[in-house]
Amino acid sequence: MNGINGIDGMGEGTRAVRAGLPEARKYEPALPGPVFAAHYHLPGEPTGPYTYGRDDNPTWTLLERAIGELEAPADDAETVVFASGMAAISAVLLSHAQAGDTVVLPDDGYQALSLVREQLEAYGVEVRTAPTGGDAQLSVLDGAKLLWIETPSNPGLDVCDVRRLVEAAHAGGTLVAVDNTLATPLGQRPLELGADFSVASGTKGLTGHGDLLLGYVVCRDAESAARVRRWRKIVGAIPGPMEAWLAHRSLATLHLRTDRQCANALAVAEALTGRSEVTGLRYPGLPDDPSHPVAAAQMHRFGSVLSFTLPDRAHAERFLAGLRLVDDATSFGSVRSSAERRGRWGGDAVPEGFIRFSAGAEDVADLVADVLRALDS
Repeated sequence: MNGINGIDGMGEGTRAVRAGLPEARKYEPALPGPVFAAHYHLPGEPTGPYTYGRDDNPTWTLLERAIGELEAPADDAETVVFASGMAAISAVLLSHAQAGDTVVLPDDGYQALSLVREQLEAYGVEVRTAPTGGDAQLSVLDGAKLLWIETPSNPGLDVCDVRRLVEAAHAGGTLVAVDNTLATPLGQRPLELGADFSVASGTKGLTGHGDLLLGYVVCRDAESAARVRRWRKIVGAIPGPMEAWLAHRSLATLHLRTDRQCANALAVAEALTGRSEVTGLRYPGLPDDPSHPVAAAQMHRFGSVLSFTLPDRAHAERFLAGLRLVDDATSFGSVRSSAERRGRWGGDAVPEGFIRFSAGAEDVADLVADVLRALDS
């Protein structure tokens, strides 16, 4: 995509503000309101783009264009939006793998991937797993149909070398999908690193207000996009027009939100480095983090999420209860900071005192003070 509204070479902030907007028309809003339609006027043969509400919607079209301009500004990539991040993840995996194929997943990725693995295996797909760190998925890649990468990983925040994995995968005819949820398009652009798909939950940092569910897939080529779009049609995993419109509206502040959240995450991480009760601190933006060298080579920003471990479950719960500016919530990427003890859900291989912390857009001094006060209490 060569520029937005005919403008080339724009900065990320300008691109986020202008992404996906239609050409200006007198007396019309810059971003048209959501189109609520189950069906459209359709006399004669169906030759136009909009026929039935499950297939397409003008509000989705603008949002898909906007996400594509952020994820792959230099490419003619195609974006498909979904009702949730899990709908997007399932669409890529289940539209491209069939009985007898092999899929490689991370064994330290998003918790719900284990459910996808069970479904793939039920369909006769072989699933291999390996950790994200150290590019360990290379060891189980041979003969795979699709490699699924999650970098940074959730919740452990390990990072893998996307270029290296893509090169090895493509040499063996393997497709590569990258979960870009934690990074967002302003932190990392997987298609520029060679991946075939960039997949994310738009519920998190992309929309950033904790008020909608959304997912998307950006596909390098039209054939892959057609398969993903067909899967969306079959299962009906479509976003509501209002959610799509709210998501597009939210993109205008993505640059501002992301810069503040990343700065806050780094400040909280730096403040935690001096705490004796904190172990296992991970944030790719810390110079001494194990993932920092690889992350610095492929990421533009290091994200809003950090993780660390407190001595035990009771200590972690006292810390969470002592926070005043931070919500105890399971999501991340919002303008309001949140944190949770991940072990309460089961399924993640983390200690009982493990905390996933999502930095919001509060004043940095207030946020750091709140965290340190809660630790002291």
